[in-house]
Amino acid sequence: MKLAYRMSRLGTETAFEVLARARALEKLGRNIIHLEIGEPDFDTPQHIIDEAVASLNNHGTHYTPSAGIPELRQAIARYINRTRDVDVSPENVVVVPGGKPIIFHAIMALINQGDEVIYPNPGFPIYESMINFVGAHAVPIPLRMERDFAFDIEELERLITPKTKMLILNSPANPTGGVLTKEDVEGI
Repeated sequence: MKLAYRMSRLGTETAFEVLARARALEKLGRNIIHLEIGEPDFDTPQHIIDEAVASLNNHGTHYTPSAGIPELRQAIARYINRTRDVDVSPENVVVVPGGKPIIFHAIMALINQGDEVIYPNPGFPIYESMINFVGAHAVPIPLRMERDFAFDIEELERLITPKTKMLILNSPANPTGGVLTKEDVEGI
C-alpha cells in the first residue's frame, strides 16, 4: 500500500529515539536529566491509583462523553476559576487523553493551505510537522532565556500578518517551563 503524498509532510518526533539513547547512557553510568518525552520523573501517587482502581471496580469501564466526564469538567472549571482568576465554565473545558491529538484536530479543523500558524519554539517538535501537514506555513516565535522562556509580545505583533490564522499558546511551556504573565495573556 502506498501512503498519501501528504504523509511526506508529516515529520516525526525524535523524542523516543533521544530517550533510548539517554537510557543507554544511563546504563553506562552517565547522569542524565530527562527532557525528551515529558514523562514525570515520579510514580503516580497512591491516592490516584486507588481512585482509578475504585472506578474500575465500580464498572467505570465504558466510553465517556466525548468532551470528558461532566463532573471532572466542572471540577476543572472550578479549579481554574479559583486558582487563575479566570472565569471558565465547564462548557469551555474539554478533557482529552493527551495534548497532541487535540492540537492536531484543531489545526486540521481550522487551518487551510497557505494560512500561517505561530507556534512557540522550543516547544512540542510536532507543532511544525502538524502545520506543514495541512499545507500551512509554520511561523516560530522564539522563547528567549532572557525573558524566562516566555515570548515577547512586541515580537509576536511583528509576526502577525493577514495570513495568520492561529497562535498556539502553551504555558507553562514544554520543555522550558516558561510561563506567560497575566499581563502577557491580556496583551495577546
